[in-house]
Amino acid sequence: MQWRLLQIPPPPSSRCECAPSLVSQFHDCFLSAPFLPEGQGFVSEDEYLEISDIKRDQSGEYECSALNDVAAPDVRKVKITVNYPPYISKAKNMGVSVGQKGILSCEASAVPTAEFQWFREDTRLATGLDGVRIENKGRISTLTFFNVSEKDYGNYTCVATNKLGNTNTSITLYGECGKPGRMGSAT
Repeated sequence: MQWRLLQIPPPPSSRCECAPSLVSQFHDCFLSAPFLPEGQGFVSEDEYLEISDIKRDQSGEYECSALNDVAAPDVRKVKITVNYPPYISKAKNMGVSVGQKGILSCEASAVPTAEFQWFREDTRLATGLDGVRIENKGRISTLTFFNVSEKDYGNYTCVATNKLGNTNTSITLYGECGKPGRMGSAT
């Protein structure tokens, strides 16, 4: 029996089952995948393939082929989704002049997809309050200031949450020296 990973899209263990209907004698089950060193794979002597300590990059569609000398191969596919808590993969401080538009962005990777919240000190921010807009699109959340004032400068916290956990990061909106669009030092 052979297992192979067909594609990888962007729990502590997982068990796949291939139950071929026409096969009377199983061969070893083998999985080879791009995330494994060449020549290595997962091997199973029966219709089950157990992957201990599965990692998020092992998500994807697996194919099991059962072969014998009597019938054509019996092929089955199974999709494995590895759930994991959020981690913030990208967040960047931003310098912007008073009166300009400023955007803070927070990107989190998670399965299931993270939900976002923004805070300043202990206050949760909401769209429409104090001239800000919060937009959540998939893995990215943005906090937009349409007309930055001195009082907007400071630290903001982006919180990403799913059913497996949460994480947060601090992002700074700071004043820019010089003309708009040119980065300066923090004030």
